[in-house]
Amino acid sequence: MEVAIYNHAVLHGLNIQRFFVNKTELIEHIAKHADLSKAAAGRALEATMGAVRTTLKKGGTVSLVGFGTFAVGKRAARTGRNPRTGAAIKIKKANVPKFRPGKGLKDALN
Repeated sequence: MEVAIYNHAVLHGLNIQRFFVNKTELIEHIAKHADLSKAAAGRALEATMGAVRTTLKKGGTVSLVGFGTFAVGKRAARTGRNPRTGAAIKIKKANVPKFRPGKGLKDALN
């Protein structure tokens, strides 16, 4: 999404010096293009992120057709090494967020 917003900015003559967008800039983009106040855009973004977080916490997936799918991946317990001492350490199993881009997002980047 960062690159897509950057490309959009370049096409519309906006001066962006870096290749990423932070939360504040994303809220400004939403506000401008959805004709919302920044406060309303911020609430909308928070609600969206909250819905994704809640769904993933319950073990579900969030699919946004044309954009991608958020899901939960399972990482098994394993043995690692302390880089400082070289001693073996146990790393617990963990649930990790995963994102698989959709066709629309892939096509937008190529």
